[in-house]
Amino acid sequence: MLAFVFPGQGSQAVGMGRGFYDASPAAKSLYGEASEALGFDLARLCFEGPEADLQLTANTQPAILTASVSAAAVLAERGLASGIAAGHSLGEYSALVVAGALSFSDAVRVVRRRGELMQEAVPVGTGAMAALMGLELAAVEQICRDAAAGEVVSVANINSPVQIVIAGHKAAVERAVALAGERGGKKSRLLPVSAPFHSPLMRPAGERLAVELGNIRVSAPKIPVVRNVDAGLTTAAAEVVPFLIRQVASPVRWTECVERMVREGATTFVEVGPGRVLTGLLKRITEGARGYAVEDPESMEKALASMAAEGGMPVSAAGANAQNGRVDG
Repeated sequence: MLAFVFPGQGSQAVGMGRGFYDASPAAKSLYGEASEALGFDLARLCFEGPEADLQLTANTQPAILTASVSAAAVLAERGLASGIAAGHSLGEYSALVVAGALSFSDAVRVVRRRGELMQEAVPVGTGAMAALMGLELAAVEQICRDAAAGEVVSVANINSPVQIVIAGHKAAVERAVALAGERGGKKSRLLPVSAPFHSPLMRPAGERLAVELGNIRVSAPKIPVVRNVDAGLTTAAAEVVPFLIRQVASPVRWTECVERMVREGATTFVEVGPGRVLTGLLKRITEGARGYAVEDPESMEKALASMAAEGGMPVSAAGANAQNGRVDG
């Protein structure tokens, strides 16, 4: 079975999505829809910058969502469709859009507001995040307890068995980084982010996001979407909003999400959208699964050719590939 996975913040770069925008009317239409929903020219921001504006989380979130959903639209034009999906943090919204649970325009507006609320939840400079390498989850959880000293520091992203991100008050995170080095961690470092995402400090953002999510229409996803919060399957409309609210202040259990997709029968993973972070993590989480990153027409053609050669592409996609030829950028 084919699984689509969608990237979160950190994968943004000026120029992302331009190839699909130029090659596909469907992709171009999505950028127009996003710009109308947001009230500014998102395509210009994505393709021309300035980079400082693209890096603002309230801009980054709708930009990555639009780039990801546009890439999925081009894959759909080629006949490629997934049987299950998941997204890392922000990417869960992309997965829900592609699965038909959220409308694209609603998702664009909500993730922009999500970015604003996450930034507003903690004053700039108060919080921090850090990546700890080479330590298992239990060891990182103990480090967080030992480093807290009355402040907040906790696991934020479980990206692979040996790559875990923590978040919380800046001083507590710095203490945890120091402890990780003393306890055998490798390459532990602070991350260049503006807020302690997916930590308990984000609970006020979740409470305010609930209001935004309460104003949109939600449908049952057409394919299962694996949740960040607990690696469970979202299959009903009623499950969508409560878990998106919880997600803001809860760890992203990405390792468990990938393992769940494998248990459900996924053998081929396509990272849909900018960057190759999730494809790299796949190799550290599970053996035997094939992973492809599709972020522009060139990488799409390479992925489609590899999947066809290895028997990892559905017949419908193989037929569309043969019939339609290249997508020219």
